[in-house]
Amino acid sequence: MNDMTPIKTTLKDWETDQEVRWCPGCGDYAILKAVQRTLPEIGADPAKTVFVSGIGCSSRFPYYVESYGFHTIHGRAPAFATGIKLANPELDVWLVTGDGDGMSIGGNHTMHILRRNVNTQILLFNNEIYGLTKGQYSPTSREGTHSPTTPLGSVDRPALPCAFALGAGARFIARAYDVSKELSSVLKAAHGHQGAAFVEIFQNCIVYNKDVFANFTEKATADTGQLWLKDGEPMLFAKGTKGIALDMDTLSLKVVDVVDGDWQAAGVIVHNVKNRAIAHMLVEMPFGPFPMALGVIYDDPRPTYEATVLAQDAQARAGKSANLAKLLAKGQTWTVDA
Repeated sequence: MNDMTPIKTTLKDWETDQEVRWCPGCGDYAILKAVQRTLPEIGADPAKTVFVSGIGCSSRFPYYVESYGFHTIHGRAPAFATGIKLANPELDVWLVTGDGDGMSIGGNHTMHILRRNVNTQILLFNNEIYGLTKGQYSPTSREGTHSPTTPLGSVDRPALPCAFALGAGARFIARAYDVSKELSSVLKAAHGHQGAAFVEIFQNCIVYNKDVFANFTEKATADTGQLWLKDGEPMLFAKGTKGIALDMDTLSLKVVDVVDGDWQAAGVIVHNVKNRAIAHMLVEMPFGPFPMALGVIYDDPRPTYEATVLAQDAQARAGKSANLAKLLAKGQTWTVDA
């Protein structure tokens, strides 16, 4: 996020004249609209906003947002975003990637932008499949996933993007899903964070992995399948009848019943976005025995990469004047006669 003078825009100001080309019903449409609705609400300026992407269905995003944009190369969007931020720290940089682009070929680049804490918003669309290249299994595909590259079912254990981000040193972790009404509030929180903000967005690929998240995103399963986290509030779900507590014997999380609304007696944890240990437990909770943890999971800022680099540069320049001739004459020199 950047400190900026808010300007007044509308959703229409962030729409381009480009035809949006995703499969009808793709979850990317909902994410695009959520972003376009959020940008006016945070006072973003199209002239100071940049969307950067790699390769994949999600990476068409920059074409559809009326701002500066770079559609770069596979997995390397974080490197471009880092360069943009260092060249002009005043720009508000959003990075859009997918589970294949960001967690496979681009995994090392994602790791480094997070550990460096470059002040960007990183949106990782996770549909647990390769969509653009026709349905191969991806790093986040579940065990048993049948695809053109795993016809007998995947035997790989899936990567967990939020756990990966925490392990890489990220200071902001959040989760949401494409059609959620809470997605905009998560995006606002990410933008408000000073540093690399990592947001995993579960996205429905209706062609190659349809309804893979239905067991917690559908209305019939939302109450018991979703744990929406709010800083300073107890971790309750299932309309307040269940909660998440810490088992002190095993130092692990457990689901507890809440009787008559007395969550304190049940030992339910109050969410603290600065608690990194609990954040690790939340992102690794197995779905089924536990609900899916959503919302802002971890938020504990530290100095940003570009601020530190610029401060170092300013210190190195202090008391010095730019003199190219003096620099060239420094050390050994030779005169070449004509």
